[in-house]
Amino acid sequence: MSGARLVSWLLVAALLLLGGGIAWLRHVQLEIPFLPGDERPVWLVEARVDFLGTGGSARVALDLPEDPPGFRLISEQAASPGYGFSIITGRDGDRRGEWTRRQVSGPQALYYTAQFLVVDGDPARIPVVGRPRPREPDFEEPAATAARELIAVAVERSSHAESLTRELTALLAGAVGDQNAALLRASVPDPAVLLAQLLNHAGVAARVSQGIELEDARRRRPLTSFVEIPVDGQWRIFDPVTGRQGLPENVLLWHRGGESLLDVEGGRRSQVTFSMLRQSVPALELSQDQFGESWLAAFGIAALPIEEQGLFKLLFLLPLGALVVAFMRIIVGVPTSGTFMPVLIALAFLQTSLGLGLLSFITVVGFGLILRNYLSHLNLLLVARIATLVVIVVLLISMLSVLGYRFGISTGLTITFFPMVIIAWTIERMSILWEEEGPSEVLIQGGGSLVVAVLAFLLMDLRIVQHLSFNFPELNLVLLAGILVIGQYSGYRLSELRRFRDMAGLDR
Repeated sequence: MSGARLVSWLLVAALLLLGGGIAWLRHVQLEIPFLPGDERPVWLVEARVDFLGTGGSARVALDLPEDPPGFRLISEQAASPGYGFSIITGRDGDRRGEWTRRQVSGPQALYYTAQFLVVDGDPARIPVVGRPRPREPDFEEPAATAARELIAVAVERSSHAESLTRELTALLAGAVGDQNAALLRASVPDPAVLLAQLLNHAGVAARVSQGIELEDARRRRPLTSFVEIPVDGQWRIFDPVTGRQGLPENVLLWHRGGESLLDVEGGRRSQVTFSMLRQSVPALELSQDQFGESWLAAFGIAALPIEEQGLFKLLFLLPLGALVVAFMRIIVGVPTSGTFMPVLIALAFLQTSLGLGLLSFITVVGFGLILRNYLSHLNLLLVARIATLVVIVVLLISMLSVLGYRFGISTGLTITFFPMVIIAWTIERMSILWEEEGPSEVLIQGGGSLVVAVLAFLLMDLRIVQHLSFNFPELNLVLLAGILVIGQYSGYRLSELRRFRDMAGLDR
């Protein structure tokens, strides 16, 4: 292998790695899907706070989730006319939504709405932040004595924090004649709070968490309580009633330890309920909403104004058309009228339609050839002939556009996308070819151009091709690598195999 050929293959490999690598990075970092129409499940959750205002100022604070296990917060907003609203982040990273108003009386309803994207991952693996310490429970006698005796029994039957949690749950739920369990259940009615207090009394830093059981189109749902304990740097979740370990499917943890779920000042009889709705949102739309400020997105076409985006959406299809032309001319051996004309014709077909585009192109070129034959009798110079053809082509396209509008064919107006100078030059080349080689060669090259243009159009019109070319423009480097590989081919064209079959030994 020569040095120039080695450099060429190294360049091809570099282009493939660079283009494919950037596309993969954009897919992973920005979550842009490779397939068009890809949708992601999203839950729309609405929290409603109801209370009765007492006539004075009111302050309402609701604990808010950020990125619950198995979910990602996409957007959030509050809808409560007349109230001020802000989101406050505490020292421990807890987020609370705070509504305030100067004077409140009578029934009040506050709303907080958030969108959560379902993400891949293990919701059971929740990392522990900091060093949680057990909290001293406030049991009073005789509940304190009952707690110590119940914990002693559970410790005897367990070997670590997880088994201790399961044993305490079983003792609280299944001991019909156990006076200690009955006394504790009477003093602390909430099973989750009671289990967490017993675990803290036993030296385990337990906390109460509350989550929403997600079910499509459900309204006014309360929260379900769980108990979390730290084990090996991870929070382990337990059902305080059944003792089942792990976060149930379709449960969104809303409140996890910290302050209370809801605090209301200046009101009474407060409660919070939740409504939910499952949605399917295009993955591309989610990517633009979530990662619009990323450095990868900043260098993407989506950062440009809409008008420029529409232009680049077409321009990024040109490399694919160039690849088709290179393959058809070098590998297959289809003659065309120039190299770029088939690509431009295919691009114009995208603006009209295949049928109208073919009809318009044949009509314009046909009239141009007729007028070119007339101009040849005037003995004009080449530049003057081409300039005259440009004027004539403009008039022809204008007439076709007006006729199309009169007959209700609005797509005929988009024929102006055809490059005027290229069409005029094509008419001039075909006229010279007609004079030198005859009409048969004009039909061969003109027909070849249309065949290649149709093939390029069929590829460029695919939805997945348009999606990839616009959202992953670096894939044009991969197309460039393909063109470089095709450009090094020096063997027989497919159309020449029959002609040289005796030399190649194909008939044996």
